[in-house]
Amino acid sequence: MSFDVDRGVPGLIVKFGNYPLHHGGVGAIRSLGRLGVPVYAITEDRWTPAAVSRYLKRAFVWPTTGTEAPERLVAGLLRIGRRIGRPTVLIPTDEEAAVLIAEHQAELEGQFLFPRVEPGLPRRLASKEGLHDLCVKHGIASPAAFFPRAYEDVERFAATARFPVVAKNREAFVRRKRPAVNGTTRIECREGLLRLAREWGERPGVILQEYLPREDAEDWVVHAYFDAESAPLAMFTGVKVRSWPPHAGMTANAYIVDNPELADLATRFIKEIGFSGVVDLDLRFDRRDGQYKLLDFNPRMGAQFRLFENESGIDVIRALHLDLTGRPVPEGEQLTGRRYVVENIDLPALLAYRRSGYTTPHAPARASGTELAWFARDDLWPFLMMLVRFVRPGVKHLYQLWRTNRRGATAKPR
Repeated sequence: MSFDVDRGVPGLIVKFGNYPLHHGGVGAIRSLGRLGVPVYAITEDRWTPAAVSRYLKRAFVWPTTGTEAPERLVAGLLRIGRRIGRPTVLIPTDEEAAVLIAEHQAELEGQFLFPRVEPGLPRRLASKEGLHDLCVKHGIASPAAFFPRAYEDVERFAATARFPVVAKNREAFVRRKRPAVNGTTRIECREGLLRLAREWGERPGVILQEYLPREDAEDWVVHAYFDAESAPLAMFTGVKVRSWPPHAGMTANAYIVDNPELADLATRFIKEIGFSGVVDLDLRFDRRDGQYKLLDFNPRMGAQFRLFENESGIDVIRALHLDLTGRPVPEGEQLTGRRYVVENIDLPALLAYRRSGYTTPHAPARASGTELAWFARDDLWPFLMMLVRFVRPGVKHLYQLWRTNRRGATAKPR
C-alpha cells in the first residue's frame, strides 16, 4: 500500500445501543489496525467480537440503550477521550452516534477529530421524512410516500392506495421507544393496513411507501467518503445480492459493480446538501421507469463497508482517517467483482432467495475476491466469539425476523 498513515492518531469506534454482533465495527478495527493505527472501541461488554480483536488496543465497556440524554453521552465520550489522551478520530457505527457528534461538535472538538457538517443535517438524513423532503427539493427520485399524522389519515390513504404498500418507521431512532413496525413491512391489503394502524396510537410514527416489485427492481448501494468541500475522495458502487430478512434487511451478500450513473447521482446530491463524511446509501433501481430511487441515507459507515476497496488499498474508513489527519487520499479504481459475505446470515438468506427464485442480474458470475465479515486468518477471535454468541440466540432471532417479515408480507383481510 502506497500511502502514509499517521499512526500517532488513534481511532475510536462509537456505538450506542445493544447490538454486540456488529461486523462493521470489527471491520473498522481491522482496517485501521492492519495499518498500525491504534484503535479503541465502545463495547457492551468485554466479550463482544470487537472486544477480542487482536487489532483493538482497548475496549471501553459502556453499555448504553440509545435512550440516554445527549449530555450524558457527550460527557461519556469526553471521559473516554481524556483516557486515550490524544486527539482521536471518531468512527460512528449508528445514526444515534452520528447525530450526537454532529449536534455537539463544539463540545467534542479539541479531543476528537470528525468531519464538520451542518449540525441538523445528519438527523434529517436519518429520518425517512427528512430524507424524503430533501429528495423532493433536490430532484432525487424516491418511492412515493405518505406520512400519516393520525389514524384518520391512514383510513383516507387506505381508501385510494394501490396495494401492496410498505410501512417503515418514520424516524431512525426506533430504539428510543417501541417501534411502530419491525423493520420494513409489506402490507397486502386495505384491511391489513387498518388492522396494523390500530396499534400505532394517536400519532402513527410511520411512513407508508409505494411497493417496488422485486421482479422489476434491483438493490444497489453506494459507500463513499466526502471531504469538507463535499468532494468525493473515495466513491464505491455495488449491487446487493441477498439480504436478511429477504429483500428488506441487512446486506448478507453483495458485489462491487461499476455504476458511473449511480456514482454521479450520489455525488450531485451530496454536493447540493453540503454533507461531509462517510455515507452508506441504499437505492432501488426501478426498471419500470428506469430510475434509481433513494431508500436510505445513513450518515455514517455501513456495516458492509469492507466490501469496498480500491486498487490503492483505500476503503471509506481509511479515507476518513487520512483526510482528517491531513494526509492525501490515494486515488484508484474500485476492485470490481469483489464479493462480501456475512457468514451468519447469508446461509438462511440463500435458502430463502432460492425458494423465491429471485436473482440479481448485475451480480458477476464469478467473484474476483471475497471479503468475509467475520472470519480472518490474522484475527480469528472475533469469528469464534460471533459463533459463541450467535448460535442459540441468533438462530432464534433469525427465525423471529423471518416470521415477522412473513406476517407483514402475507397480511390478508379477515
